[in-house]
Amino acid sequence: MKRFSPLAMTLTLAAALPEAYAAGNNEETPAGDALPTISVSAARDSKDAYRARAASVAGFDEAALLDTPASVTVVTAATLQDQQARLLTDVIKNDPGISENYAPVGYYENISIRGFPLDLASGYRINGMTISGEQNVALENKESVEFLKGLAGLQGGVATPGGLVNYVTKRPADVRSVMVGADANGSRYLATDIGTLFGAQQQFGLRINAAHEDINSYVDHADGYRDFASVAASWIISPRARLQINAEYQQKVQRSVSAYQLLGGTTVPSNVSPTVMLSPQPWAKPVAINSLNMDVRLDLDLAPDWRAYVAASRSRAVIDDNVAFVYGSGISPYFSANGDFDVYDYRSPNDERRNDQLQTVVLGKFDTGAVRHDLTMGASLFRRTVDQTDAVFDYRGSDNIYNPTPLIFSPSPQQPGLSYRRLDSRQQSLFATDRMHFGERWQVIAGGRQIWLKEQAFDATGAVTRDTDRSLFLPQLALIYQPNKSLSFYTSYTEALSLGGQAPAWAGGLILPPVVSRQVEAGIKYDWKEDVSLTAALFRMNKPYEYPKPNADGSFTYLQQGTQTNTGLELGASGKFGRQWRLSAGLAWTQARVRDTGTPAYDGHQAINVPRLRTALHADYAVPGMDDLHLLGSWLYSGNRAANRDGTATVSAWNIFNAGLRYGTRIGGHATTIRFTVDNLFDKRYWKDVGESLGDSYLHLGAPRLARLTMQYDF
Repeated sequence: MKRFSPLAMTLTLAAALPEAYAAGNNEETPAGDALPTISVSAARDSKDAYRARAASVAGFDEAALLDTPASVTVVTAATLQDQQARLLTDVIKNDPGISENYAPVGYYENISIRGFPLDLASGYRINGMTISGEQNVALENKESVEFLKGLAGLQGGVATPGGLVNYVTKRPADVRSVMVGADANGSRYLATDIGTLFGAQQQFGLRINAAHEDINSYVDHADGYRDFASVAASWIISPRARLQINAEYQQKVQRSVSAYQLLGGTTVPSNVSPTVMLSPQPWAKPVAINSLNMDVRLDLDLAPDWRAYVAASRSRAVIDDNVAFVYGSGISPYFSANGDFDVYDYRSPNDERRNDQLQTVVLGKFDTGAVRHDLTMGASLFRRTVDQTDAVFDYRGSDNIYNPTPLIFSPSPQQPGLSYRRLDSRQQSLFATDRMHFGERWQVIAGGRQIWLKEQAFDATGAVTRDTDRSLFLPQLALIYQPNKSLSFYTSYTEALSLGGQAPAWAGGLILPPVVSRQVEAGIKYDWKEDVSLTAALFRMNKPYEYPKPNADGSFTYLQQGTQTNTGLELGASGKFGRQWRLSAGLAWTQARVRDTGTPAYDGHQAINVPRLRTALHADYAVPGMDDLHLLGSWLYSGNRAANRDGTATVSAWNIFNAGLRYGTRIGGHATTIRFTVDNLFDKRYWKDVGESLGDSYLHLGAPRLARLTMQYDF
């Protein structure tokens, strides 16, 4: 496939911008006179670029965090830039309640929130519209990343208990900047951000982001590249109608890194290096992921207190999966006790996941007696399809994790089959929620979503192998008490429907039916002196437990039996502490236990990959007398985590320290920002992720020390 140059594309598009822009019209225009902020955008405090006061991920419209009866984390563009974030796994280090869950180097990532992995089919969104999670979403054109922690039945319909991730894109503005960067591994980075407002009343807006990255991975033989381009357009059709369009394309090509597994199913590997790729076969190709995300939204003001919007989106990810896959030993799904593993030639080209969604929402305000109502109601149509081939998965030989000279095997002579429809999932839903204000202090929120889910799975002949047809009403109730404008107490109850898990091949590959999860939460949110936000939340959530149950004859049956209950406490503080310091701190304590599984050895243990305690502390110090110089640092802690179901194998707790600086200056009369970061300052060796994928357990090493440098030039 021919590689394109995002820089050339950006410059070509910029040259085609309207004459007002080409002439250098940089005049600032008040947002109220030109392109007002539309409700999908996260609010940004003009006094603190790191801090957001509102988000849309917890509902269908932007709402103040103090009025949101749920735990929401917003990571702003300023934070993304200062931390030099490139991947979602870079973003989540800002919240200790979020962790990686099967996130290999060179592949698409997944995360867990409050101990539950997100569903790749429904857990990720751009501007509130569902996207395919089987991609690495670019951050160059994102204004913020929002996380809803906890059940999202009302917001997402069919969704796993963990929550939702919503990427908010940048809107058109008069902006021109270029960023270049490099890291200690030899990676190179180039990004551009060009936008304008134009027209007689500046009713049109256009913004183009593009990036190219040459990826030199810290893992040997795992290099690659990434190309990205996006366009955001806005049109104020009339004082009562506004249109916005977003489209982004990314191609990422990189060798994928196989994970480790437990030795003999009971022992964590030791004395292994994060820079070593297991079995780097010369015939293995990089994994190519091509993704396209598009959305369009029309906002209409219907009356002084009523408005509506219609939104449509398409998300498409195509994966060419080519890897020398390291997995198990013999008939065991684990490495052998001495470190032996099997190598498979795995090829699955043109795996396509596509999400299409159409949603319409009406929002209005009215009074009934002394009660003021904020009503939201709407309908959604959602379809997800999966097209795949019958992949090659052919055993080629065995090696050992401690072999200093990896063995070379021949590739498989087999070829993948033709692509065919594997899954067709359709959701229709109606939803409504009413925020009732009883005076200035009390709010009651009542609502729910009625879902009709129909899902079919097929084999290569087109025969239906599974037919799911289910309807369900998912309620949500919340109570908010605000003794003053800076303090909120809330409690909430919600339910969600999530699709059943899929068994590993050695347990039959069965896909289980959908299950219902439930959550109760109580919390406090306090804005202290307008400078600091303090939060606390207690939650309890449960879902049916899914696992491969060992049978007496040595076989396994994948089933839903028992319950996993996650109970936790989350504390957070963020804001300015004095003139020089800005701090962000968080703590997440989670007890994740299973019971009544029918396998006594699995009952009563902390769930796999869920630490009981995680903390995060981030600091920004403005050096006195040098206001343009800021020293940055962070300390991340994770307690030990279970790596198997009976709790006999655990990975150790770890502390990670990061450091950096941000320096603002002017070059040629233009603002210039230099950012330098060192991640894993003391080069700690640790296991970052011991999550599961399709019922199998994997262990991923954390990245070693890495220094990165970027320079942003605004022209």
